[in-house]
Amino acid sequence: MRKKELEALGQRVKKMRKPKKLSQVDLAVAIGLSPSYIGAIEQGTRRPSLKTLKKLAKILGVKSSDLLPF
Repeated sequence: MRKKELEALGQRVKKMRKPKKLSQVDLAVAIGLSPSYIGAIEQGTRRPSLKTLKKLAKILGVKSSDLLPF
C-alpha cells in the first residue's frame, strides 16, 4: 500500500472505532497489540498485516474489505 492508501485505511479504522466508543487502548487490548501500534495504523504510518486487518474488522463488526481504501 502507498502512503495515501495507508492514511485512508487509518481514517477508516478510526471512523469505525469512534461510534463504538472504543479507545485506541480498548481496541489494542481486544486484538493483542499495543495502543501505539493502533495509533500508528490510524495515522497511516504502519502497514497492518492481513491477520491484523482481520482482527480489526472482527472487533469493529465489519468485513476486512470495508477497511481497505480500494
